[in-house]
Amino acid sequence: MRIIITQNMTLDGRAKILDDWFDPQAQDEELSAELMRQSANEDVLLLGRQTFEDFRGYWPFQTDDVTGVADHLNQVDKRVVSTTLTGDPGWENTSIISGDPVEAVVALRDEPGRDVIVTGSITLAHALITAEVVDEFRMFTYPVWQGRGRPFFPDDARPQLQLLDSRPFPSGVVYSAYAPKG
Repeated sequence: MRIIITQNMTLDGRAKILDDWFDPQAQDEELSAELMRQSANEDVLLLGRQTFEDFRGYWPFQTDDVTGVADHLNQVDKRVVSTTLTGDPGWENTSIISGDPVEAVVALRDEPGRDVIVTGSITLAHALITAEVVDEFRMFTYPVWQGRGRPFFPDDARPQLQLLDSRPFPSGVVYSAYAPKG
């Protein structure tokens, strides 16, 4: 499987949402269609504990979601990296990875299938970037300058990237996909 990090971020590269620039259900139709196109190839959604808890507290309760995101997230195979969650994670189709997340991702990478998507989960994303196990980076850049917060890439990362795809949306969001060079 391919390991893909997908993040919503600001023009200044901040993935940590500290202000009100991101609303998961306030997207233009073209952006929603792109997200669903990408989700069609997602076999596993890999999340850190905090992002998982945020998603679990929101998406299962969105019964009037017209984007299709809630239905997809309820059905997809979810893996949550956590040393503190035990027992039933409280969201259907979810299992817990309690060991080394990089080892677990390397094992997932060797399994047959399509895409493993990491979203949010900045600590997990940074660990995977540092370990150089990411096959693709997908950035949804919002026309906002936040000026603070955790960045998409760790401060010491210097990846060389190759553009795979890019397109703007009517909302001003710009999608770009990159692969590591080499």
